[in-house]
Amino acid sequence: MLHHSSEADSIDTIQSNLSEQINSNIERTSNAYDAVVLDAALRQSLVSVRSLGKRGLRVAALEAEHAVPAFSSRWCQQGIICPGVAGTEAYLSFLEQWLEHSGAHVIIASSDSTVALLRQHRERLEKRVQIALAHDPALGIAINKEQTLDVARRLGLGIPRGATVSSVDEVTAALKEIGLPAVIKPVESWLWDEAQGGGARFASRLVTTADEARRAVEELTQLGGTTLFQQFLTGRREAISIMYANHEVYASFAQWARRTEPQLGGTSVLRQSIAVPSDIGKQSEQLIREIDLEGYSEVEFRRDQAGVPYLMEINPRLSASVEVAVRSGVDFPYLLYQWANGEKIDKIHSYRVGNWMRYLKGIS
Repeated sequence: MLHHSSEADSIDTIQSNLSEQINSNIERTSNAYDAVVLDAALRQSLVSVRSLGKRGLRVAALEAEHAVPAFSSRWCQQGIICPGVAGTEAYLSFLEQWLEHSGAHVIIASSDSTVALLRQHRERLEKRVQIALAHDPALGIAINKEQTLDVARRLGLGIPRGATVSSVDEVTAALKEIGLPAVIKPVESWLWDEAQGGGARFASRLVTTADEARRAVEELTQLGGTTLFQQFLTGRREAISIMYANHEVYASFAQWARRTEPQLGGTSVLRQSIAVPSDIGKQSEQLIREIDLEGYSEVEFRRDQAGVPYLMEINPRLSASVEVAVRSGVDFPYLLYQWANGEKIDKIHSYRVGNWMRYLKGIS
């Protein structure tokens, strides 16, 4: 789905909205916010608000264009509605002005659009606030699936058979090489649309016919991006979450997805904490160290029918499944805050195994 900037997002409207919020809600001096959590509509953002608030930190939450349930959390000191669409200049302008008056120390972001925006304007924003994201070039490698797989290949990790496809004309050759069913992924999930002043997020697609493959490639390349055409693996989906900084791992957590939406691959809606498997645990740490990817990251694997793991991708931001980690005893949002704020980072040596988490779609 495309998310474009609207012409109605005028700077005058933004400044007026901001001034109203500043005058009514922000206490500038002694009550400065410890953190502002962006993308407040997302499950992981609500988890972050709760996590930091329970630690006694003052937390604000921001969402574009509408109020969300996270604003009603008792741990949320202020809910902020930004009149600009996420990922646009209007959103950035509003955020900058709010930061100037709020005195917030740390930003935590969880969506591809805001991560892309923060990355693009990092130097400008970090004059006011610390951003809880890895720095480039490590962040750029993690966001780009092709670069991630290149690093994994050099390290000897298992990666799916695949081909790079940049246009519909190349689909036939990819089908001959990879076969069906196949998974078609954007090399980068978020692509800028300079003409519209915003961008668009693209998700992976499972295709079972040649027509589906062509339609998927056509849609995923409409802003000039490229795709990975990969073999479909039918085994268990597992992920390792890691908090890494200063050449040291502070926490590792493993989970597997029992059910996803859609069923053949997508967001995990039923997941369980498991002990860190020796194979993908070692591989994940090796990969993160090689890239030197600081902060939080989730390394995703899919096993084949024989149980052999293959690397899927790295998510260098909090994902919805972080909730099962927090409930199992690994408070990644707080560790991320400690790192970004320049504090000593807690080391987590164990967690509860066997915890189930269910996410009922549409219920926050």
